[in-house]
Parts: sequence; C-alpha cells; structure tokens
Amino acid sequence: MTPLKLKHLINPMVDCVFKAILGAPENINLTLNFLNAIIKPGIPIKQIEIQNPYNEKEFLSDKLTIVDIKAKDEQNNSYQIEVQLAVFSYLPERMLYTWSDIYQSQLTSAKNFKELKPVVSIWLLGDTLLNQSAEFHHHFQIYDSVKKVPLSDHCSIHLIELPKWQQKSDTLNNEDEWLYFFQNAKNWDQLPNQLNTPEMRQAMEVLSMFSEKENEYHRYQSRRIALIEEATKKQLFEEAEQKLIKVAKIEQENKQVKENLKQVKEENKQALKEKEQAQKERKQALEEKERLIILLKNAGIDPNSST
Repeated sequence: MTPLKLKHLINPMVDCVFKAILGAPENINLTLNFLNAIIKPGIPIKQIEIQNPYNEKEFLSDKLTIVDIKAKDEQNNSYQIEVQLAVFSYLPERMLYTWSDIYQSQLTSAKNFKELKPVVSIWLLGDTLLNQSAEFHHHFQIYDSVKKVPLSDHCSIHLIELPKWQQKSDTLNNEDEWLYFFQNAKNWDQLPNQLNTPEMRQAMEVLSMFSEKENEYHRYQSRRIALIEEATKKQLFEEAEQKLIKVAKIEQENKQVKENLKQVKEENKQALKEKEQAQKERKQALEEKERLIILLKNAGIDPNSST
C-alpha cells in the first residue's frame, strides 16, 4: 500500500480537526481507542455513543464557541474530551466548571442523586500549565491526600501537557502513539513507519481530508487563524489585567508608604514634644537645685561639705 501523503500540513490540535478525528460517528472506534489509552480503566470501555457528533457547520461561524467531545459508555458513564492549544491562568477553573456542568446536567433525567454516574474529563493541552511538575499526565480526583481516602470516584479529570511528553523508547504503548501523533503530526506529510497502525492510519486519513479538499482546508485555515487571534486577544487581556493588578499593588504600596511616613512624622512630632518636655523638666530641676543651694548658703550651710 502506497503511504498516504498530504498536500498541506495539518495540525490535529486545531479543534475542528481534533473533533473530526475523535468526535465523528464514522471514527467512533478511534474515540474508543483513545479513551482506553488515556484512562486505562480496569475494565476496558467496549462501547460508546457520541453525544455531540462532529458537524462542520459548527466551525463556520466567526464566533469561537467552546468545542469539546461528549460521549457515554454502556454503563451510562459520561466522557468529555477537550483540546486546548493555548493555556491561560483561568484554565483550571474552566476545567472544573465544564466537568461540574456535565455532572449536574444528569439531574434533568435522574430521579435522585444515587442515579448520578461518573464523569471523566480529558484535557489535551498544547502548552504547559503545571510548571511545578515534570509529569505530562496528571489524574485529578476528589481525594483526601493526608488521610489517603477518596470521597467519590465520580470526579475524574485527566490533564495531559503535550510539551512534556517525550519518546523514551522505540516501543510505544497506546497512549504514547496518540500523544506522539497529536504532538508531531503538524509536521508530517505522511505517517512515520513507527505509527503504522490501523488507528493511526485512520487518523491520518482525517488529516488528509482537511489537506486535500479545498473547502475543508479553507475551513481549517480559517479556524486556525481565528484560534490564533483569539489566543492573542486573551493573552493581551491577561497581560493588561496583570499590569492593572501590578499598578493597583504599587498604588497600595505607595498608600502604605504614605501612611507609614505619616505615622513616622507623628511619632517624630511626639518624640520632639517629649524631648522638649524633658529639656523643660531638666531646666526646672536645675533651677530648683540652684534655689536650694542658695537657701542652704543663706542658712550658713555649705552644700559641698561632706560633714
């Protein structure tokens, strides 16, 4: 079989491509493979249903809506898969919010809290969020880290930072294959032999669709540029916000300095008063001493005599 070669390079981390790979009904086997590779459940997920399948129309609008992939398995457990090229300071809060939104939405059909099912979120990041850790894959749950006791298994958030992933050997496991693909496919015009598996060939075919069909490639480019512009706006907004915070901090510090100076002046003023009072009392004491000496002398007593 002749290796598939792309006309244009395509970044699978651009959300319209990402969702076409993992959110299209015809690629549901890839979604299933990806979930099992990332989550590594004790019992593999065997069947899923995409709740919001890929629809090219959702990418035609200039408005950049939040695009994710939602699915449910045979046990009615919910899954959310989201890609994020740029990282911003509020991203952890957004992760929690979107997870909680999916979790609480179950109450519309559930009769009571006991019917609620676990929700697993997977976030694939194109940038680094957790600078304090060198690990590329973190799994967050509701857990008492001191007593080592979990509260519930219903909350599960997988955070994967692609820049931290590194190929450690020639043999790649299933997770490594996906991360290798999403990290590097933007530079490929054809699939490397190391990833020559049915799943990776199928994923590469999606890239080929965006590469070869002019309308799809135009949609991809428009979306990619829009994402860059949106990320730039957010970055500028965050920088401006940080500058405002810095200015507010400086103003607060200046206010504190002024208050400290005022307090120092008051303290200096009080100290000067106390010094003047002490000098006055010393003068009075000296005058009183002189008066007593005169009285003693007038009485015929020598104040300097020791007898």
